[in-house]
Amino acid sequence: MRSCTGCSLVPSATLSTRLQAIWYGESRPSWPLRALSLLLELLVRLRRALYAHGVLTIHRLPRPVVVVGNLTVGGSGKTPLVIWLSAQLRAQGLQPGIVLRGYGGDAARANEPLEVDAGSDPDVVGDEALLLRLRTLAPVVVCRDRVRGAQRLLRAGVDVIIADDGLQHWPLGRDFEIAVVDAARGLGNGHLLPAGPLREPPARLGQVDAVVLNGEGGFDVAQVLGDERSSPRAVFVMHLAGEWLWPLSGSGEPMALARLAGLRVHAVAGIGNPQRFFAQLMAAGLVVIAHPFPDHHRYRPAELEFNDGLPLLMTEKDAVKCRMFGAANHWYLPVAASFVEAQGSALLTRLQRCLLEFSR
Repeated sequence: MRSCTGCSLVPSATLSTRLQAIWYGESRPSWPLRALSLLLELLVRLRRALYAHGVLTIHRLPRPVVVVGNLTVGGSGKTPLVIWLSAQLRAQGLQPGIVLRGYGGDAARANEPLEVDAGSDPDVVGDEALLLRLRTLAPVVVCRDRVRGAQRLLRAGVDVIIADDGLQHWPLGRDFEIAVVDAARGLGNGHLLPAGPLREPPARLGQVDAVVLNGEGGFDVAQVLGDERSSPRAVFVMHLAGEWLWPLSGSGEPMALARLAGLRVHAVAGIGNPQRFFAQLMAAGLVVIAHPFPDHHRYRPAELEFNDGLPLLMTEKDAVKCRMFGAANHWYLPVAASFVEAQGSALLTRLQRCLLEFSR
């Protein structure tokens, strides 16, 4: 098991670790990796051109589609934003529905839509899909074919469809695009896979309706695009915060995170950027023994046993997969997305304008 104390991680010599060092560190990608990246960029541009010119079909639906995605592989904060958007739309009297592939679950490899409910198996539907269903109470459908998944949502009577991680899924037509960027890590070294973490060129940020920066950091959208004419229509800063720990077992009362300040805890995270979770705990004053796992990791009970009596903390995304073997000192930390009031209102105004134009 990989672990560290404080903020100093000791990674194992895995391919993923080496790639992360290249993507976000000082290591320069080798020429074979850069050559593969150039090939991928050509394929990405060709694929998009085929859709743009009607050679491949874009399916337009009778309800508006809002896409929330990112340019990088791994987590950037899309799920909390989708939860926030769903709540805002419901507050306006709309019935949103969410479609996603269901990464980490067996259903991600199937083309048959699968509706998610509170009792769904995360090994089947994926951890993010189950988390979205539990947090939003909105209809959630997982399907490799996002068009078929969205059509299933239409039969459920939704007013607006939110496509989680659908930025690169061109067959599904979209009316509003939001790209989420981890402000601390940005776009890494700016290369496409495998030399870098990108799934599309950085210029894609200039083509979406809104860019949402997750947290504070040195990432500057205008600097990346380098051309004011290519700048996105709006940039918003989102913050994720969590103050209460909930028992993993499902029984018992929540506990304020601040109560553990100054104490040593085990922290488990199987998300795209585990360090973000560890940093959040350390910022709250906890002494963190960090245990990073791959994104969408399927945990075994032994991986959560440390036999030292210290509390164990995990993300809510991890918790949906570990509820059945939660012990008395196991907790998870839900986080919620928030914006400065003016920015949140501006983002919703842009979205409402899009929905209004769709209904005309």
